[in-house]
Amino acid sequence: MAKKPTGESDEIRLKKKIAAGTKDESNSGSPAVRSLRKRLKRTQRKRRALSLRKKNAAGKQAEAKS
Repeated sequence: MAKKPTGESDEIRLKKKIAAGTKDESNSGSPAVRSLRKRLKRTQRKRRALSLRKKNAAGKQAEAKS
């Protein structure tokens, strides 16, 4: 059986994990928190790139019609 999708996105889940992991000042530089930050940045990059691609594709379609 497949997992049920949650209401929150990967980004929100990662932000919560990072916030929980950085409550201690001593833990803020740990490898686990660092890898979470890297995963968050990767998902943000993917989301931004996707939105930019969609925007550019819509612009090209609009130019072709006119």
